[in-house]
Amino acid sequence: MDDLELNKRAVVVDDDPSVQAVVRAYLERDGFLVYVASTGADGLATAERVKPALVVLDLMLPDRPGEDVAREIRARSDVPIIMLTAKATEDDRVGGLGLGADDYLTKPFSPRELAARAQAVLRRARKSDFPLVELLSFDNGALEVDTVSHEVRVKGQAVDLTRAEYRLLTTLARYPGRVYTRAELVQHVQGYDYEGYERTMDAHVKNLRRKIEADPRHPRYIETVFGTGYRLARSVAARAPSSR
Repeated sequence: MDDLELNKRAVVVDDDPSVQAVVRAYLERDGFLVYVASTGADGLATAERVKPALVVLDLMLPDRPGEDVAREIRARSDVPIIMLTAKATEDDRVGGLGLGADDYLTKPFSPRELAARAQAVLRRARKSDFPLVELLSFDNGALEVDTVSHEVRVKGQAVDLTRAEYRLLTTLARYPGRVYTRAELVQHVQGYDYEGYERTMDAHVKNLRRKIEADPRHPRYIETVFGTGYRLARSVAARAPSSR
């Protein structure tokens, strides 16, 4: 049993007592030990202290934007984040998911749906996409994806990716040259039928290119197929995926 299966701690960061109470009740019903914070500062401190398996985060906090809190959490940890907020435009959703959030739910919300999505993000966090392959190596070893340690290396140096960026890269890397539509990538990365969220993939691809490409404006690895989606360039698949 892995750490995520043992860890059922959740941190809820929201300044509305009624939201705190409802989210706590539904998560506790599913076996979570819930810690509540009313400010971004308290949320960060609590998350650092208890090392939760899940963070539920409001974006409109009294002391600082929730987006800043999400950035700090993601810089420290790959813990799944569900954004729960009244910010409901498509740009808000795309921006939130592009920051590395695992899910985005708008207020007013269904507590049952939130609980179901919490379980779903934890299942995705536990899931191993490539159980029979340990090392995916490309460009004569310049780009490596270690699917056991979940580590990505560029020219031997480890690259810090969010969970969404890692899942995006491993999806593309499994079949070099195969074109994935944005909708297909949303399914692989987010695990939901995010109708209208395809722009989220553009944000993830931009962030991923910035981390693994020598020149993100002229990418060598992740190619755009205009009008369709993205693929890992077949030309870099100089060495087949291998097991060590």
